[in-house]
Amino acid sequence: MEPFGARLRAATAKRGQLCVGIDPHASLLEAWGLNDDVVSLEKFAMTCVEALASEVSVLKPQSAFFERHGSGGIAVLERLISTSREQGALVLLDAKRGDIGSTMQGYADAYLDPSSPLAVDAVTVTPYLGFGSLQPMFDTARAHGAGVFVVTLTSNPEGSHVQQARGPHGSVAGEILDRIRTENAGTEPTGSIGAVVGANLARLDEDVVINGPLLAPGFGAQGGGVDDIRRLFSKVLPDVLPSTSRDVLRAGPHVATLRDVARRTIENVQAAVV
Repeated sequence: MEPFGARLRAATAKRGQLCVGIDPHASLLEAWGLNDDVVSLEKFAMTCVEALASEVSVLKPQSAFFERHGSGGIAVLERLISTSREQGALVLLDAKRGDIGSTMQGYADAYLDPSSPLAVDAVTVTPYLGFGSLQPMFDTARAHGAGVFVVTLTSNPEGSHVQQARGPHGSVAGEILDRIRTENAGTEPTGSIGAVVGANLARLDEDVVINGPLLAPGFGAQGGGVDDIRRLFSKVLPDVLPSTSRDVLRAGPHVATLRDVARRTIENVQAAVV
């Protein structure tokens, strides 16, 4: 398969640089007039797919909200993934897995091997067992044309104590970005190893030029706006992928309304990155 970085660049050129999170937490199901059960989860998920999978570049289901419903929830996630990809959306699974050795390889096989029913285009991972612990995920991604997004700089206050801690070679986040940059070196049009960097950060002191995609959660309801995208990512606007969930999903449960809000949000994002 063509590398994820190239597929993402083609998708955003056609559909715009927006990622929509699919986060069916209990309060959102209730707001849609649904129960907190597997039947309602499937109705929610497939309504999102019907409204969004033919419109946006990337859909980002949050694995935890499906896992909490057990095997039935995982079955819904499998259907969401396959149907979304059939309709042209790239699927980025927000799983934030992080482990070592054979366990990390198990996660890689589950999410990035095309033979798995949970196979997606890209997955989020955490590097805090050591950046080298991510190697099985990187190797599997390269073997199958998939992508990996490494959690690097988030806006939650507790995260900064680790991410911005200083070592002999700079901050922890800076070292992670350096390692991602090395992984992507020489790749055209852009690499397939990305970083997760909040769109609602007060400031950004690190060099985020990594020759790879930058997933920017926190756009919209969490405070990040067009001006923040321009301010934080001015050097890498073609590679930034603003991500929002609530700003779009609260427009449900009607398909047409969800689609209209997504289209307006895409226009808003394009105003920031072009």
